[in-house]
Amino acid sequence: MLDIEQLKALHAAVDEGTFDAAARKLHVTPSAISQRIKALEVSVGRVLVQRTKPIRVTDSGREVLRLARQIDALTQDVVRELGLGDADGAMARISIAVNADSLSTWVLRVLASFTTEVSFDFHLDDQDHTTELLRDGSVMAAITSVATPIQGCTSSLLGIMRYRPMASASFCERWFSDGVTAEALSKAPVVVFNRKDLLQDRYLGRKVGLLVDPPRHFVPATADFADAVRLGYGWGLLPDLQSLETPGTLVGFDPEYVDDVPLYWQQWKLSSPILARISLAVAARANELLHQLSP
Repeated sequence: MLDIEQLKALHAAVDEGTFDAAARKLHVTPSAISQRIKALEVSVGRVLVQRTKPIRVTDSGREVLRLARQIDALTQDVVRELGLGDADGAMARISIAVNADSLSTWVLRVLASFTTEVSFDFHLDDQDHTTELLRDGSVMAAITSVATPIQGCTSSLLGIMRYRPMASASFCERWFSDGVTAEALSKAPVVVFNRKDLLQDRYLGRKVGLLVDPPRHFVPATADFADAVRLGYGWGLLPDLQSLETPGTLVGFDPEYVDDVPLYWQQWKLSSPILARISLAVAARANELLHQLSP
């Protein structure tokens, strides 16, 4: 049987980054945090954290940390349902992994109505990688392109985020005046979100059919990415939800090409009323905004 206070100590130490900060959060001494985590490690027979600054959870510690976070989430739910209040005056804390395009174009608006009762902790990552944060217990839910549910989670389709190759009119006139040819695509600068962003390379692979490496501008912020394309830094694939907001400032230079990225909502299998309400709100809004699969 795992000790609740020891699990709390692990949770706080990883979230806060140091034993001192965890001690302040739990109103105990740093020595007490250290002793509880050591006792927990003895109980499970594994090293759970690396005592660095900040503290890092080990592979074995991830499973225990996920349990600690699930227990904390359920405890918060019970406190709210019984109207007992929170001793620290804190709101429920919900951690969600989400891709940057979804966060900036629709997710923030959806969840704004919950901000009087929920403190959100958003973790940004590419939609192909957000499940890693779910797997290691860093988040309670994730918007992901991975359909297969992570162990201990449920998965449901939200819809499709549709991307199209876009550029400014002046950029197209300069680089694609003779058409979107293999030669043009091998030389025309491209805007890329980060090193995990494969949308542009996927387009190049399908259109050119060989390895090309045009000049790249890395712009790791969704709004700034779109601005860089509008300003003529290069071409890039933009979601319809973003490019259609300002018609006339961008040109779809290859209208026959679309890249449909399916998005799924994965979350812990918890009987949590607040998480269930968030899930329903996200699904409802996604159904309104995202492209839906044909039956």
